[in-house]
Amino acid sequence: MTPYYITTTLPYVNADPHIGFALEIIQADALARYHRLQGDEVLFNTGTDEHGQKIYEKAIKEGKDTQAYVDEYAAKFDRLKEALNLTYTNFIRTSDPNHKKAAQEFWNRCLANGDIHKDQYQTKYCVGCELEKSDSELVDGKCPVHPNLELETRDEENYFFAFSKYQKPLQDLYLANPDFVIPDYRFNEIKSFVDAGLKDFSISRVKEKMPWGVPVPGDENHVMYVWFDALVNYISTLGWPNEEGDFKKFWPGVQVAGKDNLRQQSAMWQAMLLSASIEPSKQVFIHGFITSGGQKMSKSLGNVVDPFTLVDEFGTDAVRYYLLREIPSHDDGDYSADRMEERFAELANQLGNLVSRVAAMAGKYFDGKLDRVDRDWSEQNAKLDLCMKNYDFKTYTDQIFQVVSDANEIIDKKAPFKLVKTDEAGAKKILSELADMIRFIGQSLLPIIPVSAQEILNRYAGEKIIVGDPIFPRRD
Repeated sequence: MTPYYITTTLPYVNADPHIGFALEIIQADALARYHRLQGDEVLFNTGTDEHGQKIYEKAIKEGKDTQAYVDEYAAKFDRLKEALNLTYTNFIRTSDPNHKKAAQEFWNRCLANGDIHKDQYQTKYCVGCELEKSDSELVDGKCPVHPNLELETRDEENYFFAFSKYQKPLQDLYLANPDFVIPDYRFNEIKSFVDAGLKDFSISRVKEKMPWGVPVPGDENHVMYVWFDALVNYISTLGWPNEEGDFKKFWPGVQVAGKDNLRQQSAMWQAMLLSASIEPSKQVFIHGFITSGGQKMSKSLGNVVDPFTLVDEFGTDAVRYYLLREIPSHDDGDYSADRMEERFAELANQLGNLVSRVAAMAGKYFDGKLDRVDRDWSEQNAKLDLCMKNYDFKTYTDQIFQVVSDANEIIDKKAPFKLVKTDEAGAKKILSELADMIRFIGQSLLPIIPVSAQEILNRYAGEKIIVGDPIFPRRD
């Protein structure tokens, strides 16, 4: 089996899980499931990012011990596994002792390579991003990702990572790996950022001001900057700095991240890996944001979509289907309650109805026993494989539902329920071909709507096709 490692980013635990992260982790889960179906040995990592100023401030605001606060929120994110039917194998927390040790070892390796030094830190800083901001990045003096937050002015002595030293190595990495970042326009964006020149970035905070972080080795007055610490999770979850076992087997891997993580995942982290003499990531897939009613989701606007509530109303598979087919795979997309209803109706009226109609006709006219047809689906499978390699979940699902549409059209045009009266063999042939189409549909949908797809396969797998209850009961 070929090892395949995929990881999401680690969400900050300063708020409840939202639909934007649900999109990311479902995308990663679809990839993990697809690769298992191809016979690969999959390690799928997610978890929680538990250090940094905004978490420390939130815990204080709620009057809670910081560790107790992150424990509470980590449990909320881990609940997504059941709610969204996720198959991750690893759930890494950056407050885990083993992760802290790995982060400190990583620091020491970068230090030994001459890439960590002390300097005065003077910058505009967005606590929401946990990143410094140059004037060119601001819109009307605000961070475009967190326009509701006031930028802070930082002026203190910090440790710095020699990011500027890695401009040429990063350029060489990108040149040698023309599909290192998907989609290509995000890759062009990060290449332009690196080409414009890199500034060393701060990797520590003064412990007296912000004590919640991994201690800097050899300096009790500083804790690690949250991004430096958190990015190490992608290898600490593999047991690093033990370079045998999972690390040897699975690294490098594929990283799934939102567009606000482009710089951190595809430039900062890669430079850090190079500094520590570790092979860079295999590939970085960048997805867009989900808006609600055309606006950025925010609690103040009351338009935040809770994935748990959505699952309670529509079911897990319907939510997975909506996010993977309705939301553009590479660009921003808008959540709409009306479109959620329409996509659910699509599952019921197109897919569910097809499965039920063919099974009902097979049972009524042929006691559920049809001839086994084994059409060559290699061309369609090749197209689906290309979609997964391009992280294009929408087109992947669209192509499967084209087969659903074709099958429904065959029923409407050839009317086997009428033909059986005059040409029983002809009707059986049509239904047998439709059953083969349904098996292809079920198999192909396993990464997208796993429970429903498996139910379809179960009904059509044996010598006798089973009718069963509607897979997607219509909503009143």
